[in-house]
Amino acid sequence: MTIELHNNVYCEGEGIPVVLVHGFPVDHRMWNKCADALKTTAAEHGVKQFPIWAPDMPGAGEGPIPSDENSGGKDTDGAFPNGLDRMADAYVDLLHAAGYDKAIWVGLSMGGYLILDIQRLHPGAVAALALCDTKAAADSEKMRAKRIAIAEECESTGTHEPVMGFAAATPEDSTIKQSDAYREQFTAWINEQPAEGIAWRERMAAGRPDLNDVLSTITAPVAVICGDKDPSSPPSVMAPIVDAMTATSTDMTVVFDCGHFSAYEHPQAVADALLALVRRVQ
Repeated sequence: MTIELHNNVYCEGEGIPVVLVHGFPVDHRMWNKCADALKTTAAEHGVKQFPIWAPDMPGAGEGPIPSDENSGGKDTDGAFPNGLDRMADAYVDLLHAAGYDKAIWVGLSMGGYLILDIQRLHPGAVAALALCDTKAAADSEKMRAKRIAIAEECESTGTHEPVMGFAAATPEDSTIKQSDAYREQFTAWINEQPAEGIAWRERMAAGRPDLNDVLSTITAPVAVICGDKDPSSPPSVMAPIVDAMTATSTDMTVVFDCGHFSAYEHPQAVADALLALVRRVQ
């Protein structure tokens, strides 16, 4: 009764793998430009090529949608209280099956929830962490209920409409998010996701535990990266995360004129921060 993952390998190499964990409601392709920039920049700096992976989360891209049983069962409201833990186990199993003990885990938004849970459950598998545009807190009751409602609507109607706001922009958003290219790309990516997969990820996120207590336990090197115009995880949200990680050294990068999907909007800036983290541990 395990969760299956579909791994996407950007490159092979030597040393510790960099595992990129995507955000919601898209799949691993949000990392395409950043992964290419990381590989190219590493070569330019004389860093020996290392593995770069980006698995699809369950229900994203080509990631199989787990059964309720394999997700650890549902709460009475429909959330998966064990879903994040089961997914964290699956990512570490993937790493170990490939013959590696540790990885540099990079998580953006929902991906950040996952890598913090890996730190909680499998600290021995963590060589370093990069927390991008994310948070450690569990959902509020209102947000949890909203996620469940979205999951139910997606499952019952097959619609993607409840999450299409991720492709829309406001006048306060970054220049890139306000562009036609961003809207068209994210609209396409969201529409290509299975509606049941969107629902699974919402139920998983709704049931996840609060991970603030994990922050003080981290001893591996950490990078914190966020956009200055991120509406949900701006510097004012990310800076307290840095302050809470008292047992390690943390480098914080604020990417200017940048929204929530920093690795897509400014792939080179994020790649530069990730390479600095890689060079601390490789």
